Amino acid sequence: MFEFDALYYPYGSRRTAVYGRRGMVATSQPLAAQAGLDMLKRGGNAVDAAVATAAALTVLEPTSNGIGGDAFALVWSGGKLHGLNASGPSPASLSIDAVRGLGHSTMPKYGIVPITVPGAPAAWAELSARFGRLEFSELLEPAIRYAEEGYPMSATLEFLFGYEFTKFNAMKKGPEFDGLYSTFTRDGRLPKAGELWTFPDHGKTLRSIAATRGESFYRGELAAAIDSYVRAHGGFLSASDLAAYRPEWADPISVPYRGYDIWEIPPNGHGMVALQALRILEGFDFDTRDSVETVHRQIEAMKLAFADGLHYITDPAHMKASVAGMLSEAYAAERRALIGDTALTPAPGTPPQGGTVYVAAADADGNVVSFIQSNYMGFGSGVVVEGTGIALQNRGGDFSLDPSRANALAPGKKSYHTIIPGFLTRGGEAVGAFGVMGGFMQPQGHVQVVMNTIDFGLNPQATLDAPRWQWREGTTVEVEPGFPDALAQALQRRGHNIVRAVHPFNFGRGQIVWRDPASGVLVGGTEPRTDGQVAVW
Repeated sequence: MFEFDALYYPYGSRRTAVYGRRGMVATSQPLAAQAGLDMLKRGGNAVDAAVATAAALTVLEPTSNGIGGDAFALVWSGGKLHGLNASGPSPASLSIDAVRGLGHSTMPKYGIVPITVPGAPAAWAELSARFGRLEFSELLEPAIRYAEEGYPMSATLEFLFGYEFTKFNAMKKGPEFDGLYSTFTRDGRLPKAGELWTFPDHGKTLRSIAATRGESFYRGELAAAIDSYVRAHGGFLSASDLAAYRPEWADPISVPYRGYDIWEIPPNGHGMVALQALRILEGFDFDTRDSVETVHRQIEAMKLAFADGLHYITDPAHMKASVAGMLSEAYAAERRALIGDTALTPAPGTPPQGGTVYVAAADADGNVVSFIQSNYMGFGSGVVVEGTGIALQNRGGDFSLDPSRANALAPGKKSYHTIIPGFLTRGGEAVGAFGVMGGFMQPQGHVQVVMNTIDFGLNPQATLDAPRWQWREGTTVEVEPGFPDALAQALQRRGHNIVRAVHPFNFGRGQIVWRDPASGVLVGGTEPRTDGQVAVW
């Protein structure tokens, strides 16, 4: 188990890490965390808890994920770490020529065009079938109940609804966006904190998914509804694309870091950006967290890793660099040598060949789950299939229309993907699950969580409470409101263009659950930047 000061309160926080023994579920919404804990108390395991929590989050935090999104999972079970990639490919009819033919010079971020095959419902069913104890339909009961009976909106959700609809209201929109407004507003009015809100269409859809173990979504009535709605608005996703979809089990990838192994899902996800940055950083010694030398090196390593990731990562069938080569110590040393005393503008190297929610759950039998799902950019594409509550994701928005780019759009191809679950092991034993959601903040949040924990000995809550930075582009680094002024000024003198954010909304929202392999004691923390909770038994 990590050695840390359990009562350490950093940066004005007054919350401590939470301890338990029989089970723990940490996520960004208290009612969802309790839904997962209820499954543990019914005799379910950590996978049952994670699926129930994830399904509930599509109702309880629809501004960050939905039934029409993607998911990834790392599952520790039977003494082994398993990886599930439930991201979906582009439709078979979607091509660069088709998009250019609609008058687009770059891939649109919203609307009917960037919709890809959703993977989340398939992920729930696949995880339940392989690892779960309870009936699949039982796992979706809390989500259905909240959708049909309602729940009180939180202040955070009131803010996020306002943020999202301010964005969509400013857009020039066609009728494909009608479902967004009919589903998530009441005659154009947004929810207020404390107001009871229902989502009956979500309830009907979740009942169908529960009764068919997800089959209706891909090869049944829901697939037909999606196909009809997308076709009516000139889109590309079809019933045949949905019918052909299956999630993929993948071998997780890792790098060693100061006696631990850090694990991520392999591409098309960008977890390897975090791994590459950590591989670079392991070559330095760090004495204190809040020193200019520490943060400068973290930022520079992150920039170099992102330069490679954005250049090479895509669907693995289309990658032109090997994962092993990009994560090798020899290549890390080459990239590390580029880090000097001042900020650099990153460029990709030549490696040798070779809006999101997160759930961490653990049970008394040693199973630990790191699970993440998202529609991307809040409500995703903004296209919601009327009468179903299915908000379709916009992962295709990250494709390039330049055919020379690794992540160039092609039919049936998976795009570069931002959502990534993280996991730690030591000596072949599970240490636990961690994640920081939030688009391109995610690998940056992973690096900061790992170093706060391993290098600087912070407990899980202190790790998440600590102020964050986020590299944006070039030499620009955004820091959140609580970031120390003196440190920001010192980084500015190193050549970093420091921009101070007015609120912490863009700096990710994370959860951590660690497990002591000797005693089985669980310790967790949750994000202070949202309505997070660690539900514990």
